[in-house]
Amino acid sequence: MASTSERRYRYVYKPLLFAACMVPFVWVAGGIAGLPGFDLGVEPVRRVLGIFGKTTLNLLLITLAVTPLRHISGNANLLRLRRMLGVFAFSYALAHFLIYLGPFRSFSWPEITKDLTRRPYIIIGFSALLLLLPLAITSTNGMIRRLKRRWQTLHRLIYLIGILGVWHFWWQVKKDIHLPLTYAAMLAVLLLWRLWKQRPSLGLRAVTASGLKAWFTGAATASSSANPPTP
Repeated sequence: MASTSERRYRYVYKPLLFAACMVPFVWVAGGIAGLPGFDLGVEPVRRVLGIFGKTTLNLLLITLAVTPLRHISGNANLLRLRRMLGVFAFSYALAHFLIYLGPFRSFSWPEITKDLTRRPYIIIGFSALLLLLPLAITSTNGMIRRLKRRWQTLHRLIYLIGILGVWHFWWQVKKDIHLPLTYAAMLAVLLLWRLWKQRPSLGLRAVTASGLKAWFTGAATASSSANPPTP
């Protein structure tokens, strides 16, 4: 029988989180419908692109923050929220990409091809979306049981996806880099926290740039002896 805490997360916190994750979509839908108070500005397509892109980054960082918060608070139930956050991050990333293809570029492949050569940050963003796809597909309980320890190895891609997402955002900003810098700093803290937790197996190299490379490339090998997933 589920405990009181488990029922609270299932029937209270998860629905609340779902509603919170839907807010950007509802805002965009209200703007498209022309509802009062839902103003998308003079360039609505660019505004929607920005909303969906930043929401994706926000959700990626929140997803990465769940494990540190779980360790700090000692509340293992926080992990129950992580998969929903990850699926929403993928959904907003996909919506961001589809808005770019359709309303922004009108599925004009010559224009899209030009963008790929003149704006390489689009390739970075598309790469992050492609890496998110297998994570979204394997987010079910059935896939976790089927993949077992390989699930953890696969879902370590979230670290690379976070880096690519911040890189994609930073590279397209032309003047004011304060917001991309903020995202980069938050991501760095979340990744360095994981390095710190790995320090017994990584040694002093964990605080160096070479240590970061060694940890990331060695993650798949290390995970073969690890317990169930905590990306």
